[in-house]
Amino acid sequence: MAGKMVQFPSNGHTTDSYLAAPTSGKGPGVLVIQEWWGLVPHIKAVCDRFAAAGFSALAPDMYHGKTASEPDGAGKLFMALNIEQAEKDLRGAATYLAGHSSTAKLGAVGFCMGGQLALFAGCTNASIGAVVDFYGIHPNVKPDYAKLSGPVLGLFAEKDGFVNPDVARGVEAAIKKAGKSVEIHVYPGVDHAFFNDERPDAYNKAAADDAWKRTADHFKKHLK
Repeated sequence: MAGKMVQFPSNGHTTDSYLAAPTSGKGPGVLVIQEWWGLVPHIKAVCDRFAAAGFSALAPDMYHGKTASEPDGAGKLFMALNIEQAEKDLRGAATYLAGHSSTAKLGAVGFCMGGQLALFAGCTNASIGAVVDFYGIHPNVKPDYAKLSGPVLGLFAEKDGFVNPDVARGVEAAIKKAGKSVEIHVYPGVDHAFFNDERPDAYNKAAADDAWKRTADHFKKHLK
């Protein structure tokens, strides 16, 4: 089951994205937000996996055609992200995905940079009814947790040098302080990007499999 590249309107322009749908045609809609590498094959494969599990999944190209294959290039794209444009892209993506979703509420899941953007989408777009944050980080993206429109599942790694367990617990505390629902899991003995099966240096199958189950269950429970 493979998805396809589509375009949606965003702020007077169009943004490319990857859409994967279940065999039924429509499932609960989930925005899948990229790591700092860009809209690379791994993220498309995650969309396909969601579709196989019965979801409609859309991954917007937050870098508008650019990708990176090594950390220096990824870091430059990451820091050059225009947050105002990113918010418009996420809003446009949600509007487009709503037409392919069997549920009124959508999910947002992201990895690394995308994890922080998933939280941001959940705070800026009322159609997002549930968020999953995989080890999210971006210094310029500051979600206002008081505006969260759905419960958050946070999945972090004990050995993460970017988002260590103290940072993860800080996110948890800030969301709770805002009166919103959050559940955080820190996987012992694994590193940042443990879910990315195209990175053998970081991938951990046991943690990734558990995180996938938690993610699917979170969306099945909260997307109505």
